[in-house]
Amino acid sequence: MEASNALVDAVRSYWRVRLVQGDRQGSNGDKDSGERRSVTGGQHVDAFIDLICQHLSDAGVPESCIHRGGAMELPGYYRPEKKWDLLVIRDSALACAVELESQAGPSFGNNFNNRVEEAVGNAQDLWTAFREGRLGTTRAPWLGYLFLLEDCDGSSSPVKVSEPHFAVDPVFVGASYKQRYELLCRRLVLERLYSGACFMTSTRDPENPTVTQPDPDLSFQRFIDQLTGYVKCSI
Repeated sequence: MEASNALVDAVRSYWRVRLVQGDRQGSNGDKDSGERRSVTGGQHVDAFIDLICQHLSDAGVPESCIHRGGAMELPGYYRPEKKWDLLVIRDSALACAVELESQAGPSFGNNFNNRVEEAVGNAQDLWTAFREGRLGTTRAPWLGYLFLLEDCDGSSSPVKVSEPHFAVDPVFVGASYKQRYELLCRRLVLERLYSGACFMTSTRDPENPTVTQPDPDLSFQRFIDQLTGYVKCSI
């Protein structure tokens, strides 16, 4: 599915920020190393947050209800709180929470399981806190998950599975990390852990990235349509 100019601009900003942060921390002698340098500085997904906020505003959501940046913690059930990337709150009630994640090479294998555990755990924690009345509303909030993956040989090549005792789900056999992440996003929605998910890939190019959205059901536009449609009814 073709990406809009605004979405491509957001991806372009993502790569530029990663490049700048990686260079800055490296020149400062920071102990962070490798690709981690370019994400621990934060702000790499700010352009996506800007774009989502613009869509919310265009849909008529008051700016006073849209929260980003500081003070983004929501109470949990298994932990005191967790910081989300974007919140919509009206009359002290949570209408929406969005998590934005990304991964670039080369360490795809080192991070995939961590991303899965975080996505599942964060959702379970929030929904249990909602059940316990911690989020100030009786209507379920809209929970969103957006993931950007670098499109390269490392993410596109088949990955071996280990089956020392039992067979894995056949859908994972011979699947690349790109296919695994797409499946993750699809199943997060299928199992109702998230209300909506977006999955996209991009070449590592801060000037002219190639952005791909493999599954129309996980496209950015569908993500936005679902988000704004739900939030408008909650505001």
